[in-house]
Amino acid sequence: MTLIRKSLLAVLLSGIVATPAFAGHHENDGKMPGTIVDVAAGNADFETLVAAVKAAGLVETLSGDGPFTVFAPTDEAFAKLPAGTLEDLLKPENKDKLAAILTYHVVAGKVTAAEVVKLDSATTVNGETADITVLDGKVKVDAANVTATDIAASNGVIHVIDAVILPE
Repeated sequence: MTLIRKSLLAVLLSGIVATPAFAGHHENDGKMPGTIVDVAAGNADFETLVAAVKAAGLVETLSGDGPFTVFAPTDEAFAKLPAGTLEDLLKPENKDKLAAILTYHVVAGKVTAAEVVKLDSATTVNGETADITVLDGKVKVDAANVTATDIAASNGVIHVIDAVILPE
């Protein structure tokens, strides 16, 4: 990558800063990262997401070969949902609805932050399209802000978002 492209990318991504919980997770320290599910399960900020993935029956899928790009809402993001929404979604009878919401957070293929900023939308695994906007160096997926990027997994990449995005 040329110096000009690196500089441009740095400017575009200047609004995307890793939160302390994720600092260092996007760099490969020589160890092979686990799957997307493993990486999420290893971070305390994704406990709700991991519980939802289990309840929706998506652990095997998101532990598969991929590659996948996951726009992963934190526990704080799930807490922003209206009261009772999460509890309702986690009920066995709502498994399909939960799976549809979670797969709306997943894009087939590995889409790095450098590639995300070039997009205006992305087709999600559930078949719907999520809007992507870049304004003043800040990236949004639908109404969610991307707060950390390029967290490596053996079968893809995770970008952290601050809200749960919902298909229309």
